[in-house]
Amino acid sequence: MSQNDLHYVRTEMALPQPAPLRERGPVAWIRKNLFANPFDSVLTIIGMIIVIMILPPLVDWALVQAQWTGTDRTFCSTIAQGGIQPEGWSGACWAFVNAKFGQFMFGRYPIEERWRVILVAIMFVALLVPLLIPRVPRKGLNAFLFLVVFPIVAAFLLIGGFFGLPHVETPLWGGLLVTLTLSYVGIVVSLPLGILLALGRRSKMPVVKMLSVIFIETVRGVPLITVLFMASVMLPLFLPAGVSFDKFLRALIGVSLFASAYMAEVVRGGLQAIPKGQYEGADSLGLSYWQKTGLIILPQALKLVIPGIVNTFIGLFKDTSLVYIISMFDLLGVVRQNFSDPAWASPQTPASGLVFAALVFWMFCFGMSRYSIYMEHRLDTGHKR
Repeated sequence: MSQNDLHYVRTEMALPQPAPLRERGPVAWIRKNLFANPFDSVLTIIGMIIVIMILPPLVDWALVQAQWTGTDRTFCSTIAQGGIQPEGWSGACWAFVNAKFGQFMFGRYPIEERWRVILVAIMFVALLVPLLIPRVPRKGLNAFLFLVVFPIVAAFLLIGGFFGLPHVETPLWGGLLVTLTLSYVGIVVSLPLGILLALGRRSKMPVVKMLSVIFIETVRGVPLITVLFMASVMLPLFLPAGVSFDKFLRALIGVSLFASAYMAEVVRGGLQAIPKGQYEGADSLGLSYWQKTGLIILPQALKLVIPGIVNTFIGLFKDTSLVYIISMFDLLGVVRQNFSDPAWASPQTPASGLVFAALVFWMFCFGMSRYSIYMEHRLDTGHKR
C-alpha cells in the first residue's frame, strides 16, 4: 500500500441515525417504565387491576348517574326517600354543590359585597402569575406589590369600614376565602420568619440561639389544634380587661407561628448541607456575616430544600381545615356545615360535598407540587459545566 493512500480515512461526518425501533415510541416507553423486569410487571398488572376495579364505578357515580341540576333534596333522593330518582339509584349530587357554591367560596360574606372578594382574587392572580414566570421582568417591583402592597389593599377591601365600604366582620368570612387567606398569610410570614429562626438556631450568640431553640421545639412539640385553641380561647384570658383581638387575626398569628417553626427546621437542613468551603471562601473575601449569608449561603441552601419548603406550604394549606375546631369555617368547614341543611339532606349529599372539597384542595396542592418540580429543574446546575 502506498504511503499516500488514505482512502480508509473518513472525509466527512456520518449523518445521525434514528434510534432503533425497539428504543423509541410508546412500546419502548411501556417496556422501559412498566415491564422492565418481572417485579415491575407484577406491580403494573396489580395496578391495572385496581384501576379497572375502581375507575368505572367512580366514573359512573360522578358523571353518568350524577344529578347536575335541582332545587332541593328530592332531585338527589330515591322515591322511597321522598325524591324522584328510581330505586337503587346512586350518583353524585352536583346540584347540591351548584346550589351552595356561593357559600363554599365566600361563606356568609354579604352577597352584595362579594365583588370585593372577587376583586381581591383578580389582584392576587394578576400579581402572582408574573412572579412565577421567570422571564417576566421587574421581579423586585412585582414582589414588593405582592408581598407588601397587596395585603394592605386586600385588608381594606375585605374588612371595609373605609372609603364608604361597609364593614364586614370576619365571623362572616368562610369557605375558600378563609382557606386562601390563612394560607397566603401563613406562607408569606413563615418563610422569612423561618429563615430568621434557622439562622438564630445556628447563631454563636447564646441568647439568640437559646430563644430560637425554645421557640422551635415548643411549637413543634404541640399539635396545631392546641396552638389554635390557645390563640382563640386561652389568650384572651391573659389579656387586660377590655383588650381583645379578632378571632380570625389570632388564628392567622397561630398558623403563621406554627408554620414558621417547621420552616425553620427545613431551612436549617439546607444550611447544614452547604460545604464548609463556601463559608471559608466567603470569609476569605472579607464579606460580613449578612453579606455572606444573603449572597452566598442562603441562595444555595434554599435551592437545596425547595421540596421541603413546598411540602411545608402544602401541609399548611391543608391544615387550614383545623380552624373548624375554633368555630371558623374554611372550605371544608362550610361544606360540612351545609350537610345539616334540611333542604338538601340526602344520602348522596355528604359524599358529593366532600369530593368537591377534595378536588379543590387537590388542585391547589398539585399546582404547588408541579411548580416546585419546575423550579428544581430550572435551578439545577449539577449537569452544567
